[in-house]
Amino acid sequence: MEEGIVFDIRKYSIHDGPGIRTTVFLKGCPLRCPWCHNPEGQSSKLEIMIKSYRCLKDCSECLSVCEEGALLKVDGTPVIRREKCNVCGKCAQVCNSEAIEIVGKKMSAEEVIKEVEKDKDFYEISGGGVTFSGGEPTRQPEFLDALLTLAKERNLHTIVDTCGYALPGVIEKIADKVDLFLYDLKIMDEEKHRKYTGQSNKLILQNLQKLAKKGKEIIVRIPLIPGVNDDEENVQKSAEFLQSLKNIKRTSLLPYHKLGRDKYKRLDRKNIQEFDIPKSEIVEQIKKKLENFGFIVSIGD
Repeated sequence: MEEGIVFDIRKYSIHDGPGIRTTVFLKGCPLRCPWCHNPEGQSSKLEIMIKSYRCLKDCSECLSVCEEGALLKVDGTPVIRREKCNVCGKCAQVCNSEAIEIVGKKMSAEEVIKEVEKDKDFYEISGGGVTFSGGEPTRQPEFLDALLTLAKERNLHTIVDTCGYALPGVIEKIADKVDLFLYDLKIMDEEKHRKYTGQSNKLILQNLQKLAKKGKEIIVRIPLIPGVNDDEENVQKSAEFLQSLKNIKRTSLLPYHKLGRDKYKRLDRKNIQEFDIPKSEIVEQIKKKLENFGFIVSIGD
């Protein structure tokens, strides 16, 4: 059975597609968007996350079990020297306050779907199902394909939430097993896209064109990042591109929020780039502009 790395399985999700859903987060993403609210999903490897506010300062169990000497305490709270850490997980196992967490777990596709199926009654009542997100789920193509195959065998409604940056053939291979794609469209200018995400947008746009041509159901989601992609030129070009695809009817605006910022500190990520929260009047203006192009537009879904 195909195995992969999952970093979260979130029950009763209502923002990742229609109805009540279970969202499965797969680890690994080719993009490095500085506004990402799931930075723990970027690396494909297991990582240690430290929640210092939970630490029992008089306890040193984690230090005593670390054979690599990767942990030390500064002002009573654990600090990890990541260059020495082999992510064995022993420190997390002995931490009674759950101040140390291993992000990521190897699971088989069967294990994941069994967990998803526990809430099948809720899916049937609400018209929900399972959403595969990340990170970027296509970063683990064989695992994602196995998950989708099992989900369809169990008659589950399937969604793939993707940034679209996948090797040629990956998305086409899974397309017939996906009921709905939630597809991110961030920045139309290629150089600007590369500047902010670390990658060109050519592959993303090509994959979206192919999916639309196949007639797949797609909701294009546009994260609104002030000073990055909320300008009139980018909104105009995004609308024109989507209109050219003919089959795209629905878009969703995702205003930037700061709910994931603490995660960067827990992962020892430095130089966090801060953005403003979009003003509601700007979001409404962009919504109306997209509606003028004929799209059905939602906010925050």
